Amino acid sequence: MHVTKNKYVMSKTCEITGKKVMFGNNVSKSLNRTRRRFDVNLMKKRFFIPEEDKWVTLKVSASALKTINKKGISEVLKEARKQGLIK
Repeated sequence: MHVTKNKYVMSKTCEITGKKVMFGNNVSKSLNRTRRRFDVNLMKKRFFIPEEDKWVTLKVSASALKTINKKGISEVLKEARKQGLIK
């Protein structure tokens, strides 16, 4: 998170996988290259964690959401804590 003109701005980063925005080139037919950015497909979702008996709001990417549906929120949070992505 960084401050711009006394406002807090959250970065476009997945809280589970750590995916960030990437930069690349637009390439025209005449092979002119201009810079562009590839944004992450982020969504703000609420998850219920039964072990802690509470709701958590996370900003997750679409691929992280598929992983949560497959493995379960508890397992995914445990792995993210191991990698140091969340507390």
